[in-house]
Amino acid sequence: MASSAAGRAEESVARVRDDPQGRLALMRGLYESSAPENQHLPYRRAAVAFMRWQLRRGVLEPLTSSHPGSPWWRALNEGLIRDTAEARFLVAGDSGVPSSPAVEAIVEFIDRPTAAGWYRAHNSSIAHGYLAHRTLAEEEGRVERFFLNVVLLRVLYAHALVRAPRTALGWLGPVAPTLGDPRLGTTGIFLSMSRILPDRYPLEEDVTPYLTGERSLGRVLDKGIIQPRLRVLYDWAADELGLPGLAGLLVGDIPAYAWDPHDVEEWSSDPRWLARMARRVVPSG
Repeated sequence: MASSAAGRAEESVARVRDDPQGRLALMRGLYESSAPENQHLPYRRAAVAFMRWQLRRGVLEPLTSSHPGSPWWRALNEGLIRDTAEARFLVAGDSGVPSSPAVEAIVEFIDRPTAAGWYRAHNSSIAHGYLAHRTLAEEEGRVERFFLNVVLLRVLYAHALVRAPRTALGWLGPVAPTLGDPRLGTTGIFLSMSRILPDRYPLEEDVTPYLTGERSLGRVLDKGIIQPRLRVLYDWAADELGLPGLAGLLVGDIPAYAWDPHDVEEWSSDPRWLARMARRVVPSG
């Protein structure tokens, strides 16, 4: 009797739940091959790069560790691995149908691997995790919650570069898919959280030192290019991923995932001259 893809995926995740390196190895293996076709998938590097940073920070450590990890990060990461595993097992012939739209998107990506398909598959799982684990996010410290919003808006923006280039980059839309290609190092610009946050968890409660320490390119991207497009970006992503709740994670022009939208200081600071120049060169409207 063929095994259930969803059940087998759950068992695979359970085996590595408290083994951060095992999580990484499982995700890497899911991209390397799949019986019976021994099909290797592209974009493995992009799939594991951000996970490596999570490992360095310690957010995936067991909750019983002397330095416990983050319940939110562990849940988000676990969901992505489980969705990917279930899709792989379905394609390999295990029984069942996709248990969620995210798994369905990953199956579609495996059948037809493209950059746009990878973003849709990856971000479907990530966005679902954000919405499903909001209560866990609210238990994180203030700085962590601020950067959960930064991670989300950058992930959505990288997706839009490939799937909705004019939305993402206006008149420079023709070059947007190249900038967003997950196989290229330039994608790291949009997920360069390792350049902001130290390799430790939890963080101090003042956001300012972390923003001050970020390389200018990331802040130019956020303040000059992404922030003027946030409403259009979140609405587009909600429609693209079939998750209307995503649109509600932006209140006015303030990212508000597990964040008080009246707490505007970090979001409403005046852009520096490079960001102002970026707004003029690449206007949002």
